[in-house]
Amino acid sequence: MQGRVNSLTMIEKVLNRKNLYKAYRQVVRNKGSAGVDGMKVTELLSFLESNRDRIATSILNHSYVPKPIKGVEIPKSNGKTRLLGVPTVVDRWLQQALSQVLMTKYELTFEEHSYGFRPEKNIHKAVTQALKNINDGYQDIVDIDLKGFFDEVDHSVLLQLIYQRVKCPTTLRLIRKWLRAPIQINGKLHRRRKGVPQGSPLSPLLSNILLDLLDKELERRNLKYVRYADDFSIYTKSKKEARKVGNEIYLFLKENSDFP
Repeated sequence: MQGRVNSLTMIEKVLNRKNLYKAYRQVVRNKGSAGVDGMKVTELLSFLESNRDRIATSILNHSYVPKPIKGVEIPKSNGKTRLLGVPTVVDRWLQQALSQVLMTKYELTFEEHSYGFRPEKNIHKAVTQALKNINDGYQDIVDIDLKGFFDEVDHSVLLQLIYQRVKCPTTLRLIRKWLRAPIQINGKLHRRRKGVPQGSPLSPLLSNILLDLLDKELERRNLKYVRYADDFSIYTKSKKEARKVGNEIYLFLKENSDFP
């Protein structure tokens, strides 16, 4: 029996009933608004009771088609707006189920000082580490914000990174479909060929998979840093070192085609 469990393909693990139920509970816990089909979180259970097996079959035979994403503009503190992409509750349920399985492939390989959207990590621990760096004498700080990072993610680069560890074609096909799902803004559909809209259960993990390349470059350079999603700071002991490191990392980001 144990051998059978270990030999399951990734998509079989995703569609395992226990995993799907765990995903359902998380989606309900997160609440959130309805997607383009108007289905509320409170309606999900009754829908799944009648349609779960049909949805699973459609994923396995590659006929499943995600619904468009609902684009919602929310205000930012600087007076500008940020575009959130809200999938339907059914797609949120499936993305959560996939994220739970995919996370097991990546979590142990992510770097210690990446604090965003990870188990046992949070913004408070990121701040604590930042203060420790400062108290240890690293008081000249390079702040870098990858503005628009989530909007500019290259789908082909991201899928290639995932393929290095995930050899399940059905899972990869499903991720690609979600990445390419059109976004509906003010009633009009827009095609998407890049970007990972914030607002879906899967987008934080996908973003961390890509940004882990940056973390590993910072580790290779033996730098003190803290990263939370697309905001990160590098801590140095002099303004001269800060300028030097800032320029080097800027060039790395500019020259490395894996980053927008």
